[in-house]
Amino acid sequence: MQVSMTFKKIESSDSLKSYAHEKLDKLDKMLDAPGEASLVLSVEKIRNIAEINLISDKLRINAKEEAETMYSALDGLADKLQAQIKKHKEKARRHLAGDKQTIKTNPDLDALAQ
Repeated sequence: MQVSMTFKKIESSDSLKSYAHEKLDKLDKMLDAPGEASLVLSVEKIRNIAEINLISDKLRINAKEEAETMYSALDGLADKLQAQIKKHKEKARRHLAGDKQTIKTNPDLDALAQ
């Protein structure tokens, strides 16, 4: 995964860069195609904010996380990305499998209505 990192109002550190790359490399294994990520790390007063724009094939994810430390913000951001990637893969799998049910449609309730 190609990652571009931007630091706003915070000093860039090698440990923070390596931690972010480590987290994103784990998520890269979940993607079907190579991806590009734009990561912005910033500090506003006492809030540490991590934002990401991830683009991979047909998948586009934007996520933002605020926390007390930058490391915990990156952890939360990775969790959000993982959940969104899983959701996207599940939707694609259902679509390819021919299962055209939506979230609102419940087959058990439809059978009872007839």
